[in-house]
Amino acid sequence: MDRPNDLIGRDSEPRAHPTAELKGCRLGRYAVIGERVILREVTVGDFSYFERNAEAIYATIGKFCSIAANSRINALEHPMERLTTHKVSYRPNEYFRWLGIDADFRERRRAKCVCVGHDVWIGHGAVVMPGASIGNGAVVGANAVVTKDVPAYSIVTGVPARLLRPRFAPAIAERIEALSWWDWPVETLARAIPDMQTLPIETFLDRWESASS
Repeated sequence: MDRPNDLIGRDSEPRAHPTAELKGCRLGRYAVIGERVILREVTVGDFSYFERNAEAIYATIGKFCSIAANSRINALEHPMERLTTHKVSYRPNEYFRWLGIDADFRERRRAKCVCVGHDVWIGHGAVVMPGASIGNGAVVGANAVVTKDVPAYSIVTGVPARLLRPRFAPAIAERIEALSWWDWPVETLARAIPDMQTLPIETFLDRWESASS
C-alpha cells in the first residue's frame, strides 16, 4: 500500500507563514497558517487552514476547517461595566510598567472559549463573538457576526448571524455526522476524494457507509 505521504504529496507537519504570529498554539497534521495570521492559545485540527490576516484567540478549531481572510474568531471583549472600556484598565502594563496585567479579566476571556467543529467554513471578514460554538459542517457567511451558537450543517449570514438555510436535510446531516469522515485515515480519505467530487451526496453516503463499516 502507498504510504500516507505518497498519497498527499507532502509530509504531515503543519506549516505557518513566516509573517504569522502564534503563541501558545497547537497545530494538527497538515494544518496551514497563512500570511499575517495572529493566533493566541488556539488549537487547530488536522487539515484546517487560516487564510491571510485572520485572527483567533482562546479557540478550538476542528479538522478540515476553512477560515477565510480577515475573519476574527473570539473577537476582543472590553469590560463595559468599568469606568472605561479602554485597555488601560486591563493591560495597564502597556502604559505603566509598575502595574501588572489584570489576570482576572484575562481568565474571564479564556473562560469564553470559542469552539468550532469539524468541516466548518468561516467566510471572509466574519466575526465570531466570545463563547459561541459552531457545529460540524456549518457555514458562516462573509462579514457575518456570530453572537450565539450555530447548529451543525446550517448556513448563517448577516449581522447578527441568522439561519439562512440548512446545508442538507436532517437525515443526510445525521448520516454525515455518523460517518465522521474527518477521522478517516489519510489512505481512506485519498480514495474517497474522487467520489466526493463526482457523486451526489446520498450516493456518496450509500457507498462509503458500507465501505467504512
